[in-house]
Amino acid sequence: MLPERVTATPAALDLIGVLVAEHGPVLFHQSGGCCDGSSPMCYPQGDFIVGDQDVRLGEIGGAPVYIGAAQFDLWRHTQLIIDVTPGRGGMFSLDNGREVRFLTRSRLFSEAEQASLGAPTAAA
Repeated sequence: MLPERVTATPAALDLIGVLVAEHGPVLFHQSGGCCDGSSPMCYPQGDFIVGDQDVRLGEIGGAPVYIGAAQFDLWRHTQLIIDVTPGRGGMFSLDNGREVRFLTRSRLFSEAEQASLGAPTAAA
């Protein structure tokens, strides 16, 4: 079985459920920018346009997760783990104003896991 490129903790899945109940289907985008761009951002699916250079990592809680291609090149050897921690969410992210925010943690794939992974799928 292939390892997943992105997973979520139970706390993240719970928050995703709350956000979906309030806003409908959501998606995540992980970029490599500073400030808000370094956190996974959660948007209503109709409010964020996935670009040609975005890479789809997988899904968490039914929500697709994308990453910018340049950032993926740097993180392709890691599994991203979306978690929740106390704090403020990104300014445009749906977790903002809840006193908790999404946070990306990671772990390195083993050599065997890395070898088993194929190329990621394009965003669209």
